[in-house]
Amino acid sequence: MSLYTTAQQACKVLSLHGKVALITGASSGIGAATSILFSKLGAKLILNGRNVEGLKETAKLCDEANKEKIFLVPGDVTDETVVEHIIKESITKFGQLDVLINNAGIVGYATIENTSLKQFDTIMKTNVRAVYHLTMLAVPHLIKTKGCIVNISSICGVRSFPKYLAYCMSKAALEQFTKCTSLELASKQVRVNSVCPGVIDTNIFVRGGMTEEERLQFLEYSKTTHALGRIGTLDEVAQAVAFLASDAASFATGISVIVDGGKHAMCPL
Repeated sequence: MSLYTTAQQACKVLSLHGKVALITGASSGIGAATSILFSKLGAKLILNGRNVEGLKETAKLCDEANKEKIFLVPGDVTDETVVEHIIKESITKFGQLDVLINNAGIVGYATIENTSLKQFDTIMKTNVRAVYHLTMLAVPHLIKTKGCIVNISSICGVRSFPKYLAYCMSKAALEQFTKCTSLELASKQVRVNSVCPGVIDTNIFVRGGMTEEERLQFLEYSKTTHALGRIGTLDEVAQAVAFLASDAASFATGISVIVDGGKHAMCPL
């Protein structure tokens, strides 16, 4: 086989044509960007999020030719009945599930000196418990299709940062969840991986409690904490998610793809 033929085949592999993908937190940020890219790559989409108008906007931005392949299932994934409804409606609509993207998540700012159990419980419920529950219900369907799971984690799951205590703990838990389930599901040919972004400009910061001024200051400062001298883009994260969800990553499971501009490799000067 020539190198040219191999390259041609490789180009064809990065496709999600015919795949059914469920993406949580799809109403904005990384979830929305991933949805748009998946649509362009030919996937049928089940989009979940709490913001109905945001989900509708995401659907509008998806590939025009793919409109009939986009199904919206709004709701809060911390609600057990909503999670059950999402899986039931997804299978009813498309009859299968090939890709699960656990993206919905929240952030909070506190240290051990000024944190609260309420903040801890809220963050863990969204970032860990909801992922645990949704994955439990999705796995039987993913086994049937020999599908895959991509968990949207964070550099905070593999490196330690002050003032993000509960958030860092939740993402560290998600990293272990990724690795443990990858081993449990490997014999069923279901792949499980994670993507760990560095700082990306999304509305998660304001929702987490930052003022607009604090957000802008944080983003400017973050340019100095990433080796490439800038923060990342939504598309750069979405591209990594698409790779792991595609057959191009058919021999990758249990890995964490760090997309952080070198932040994880830096030490304080």
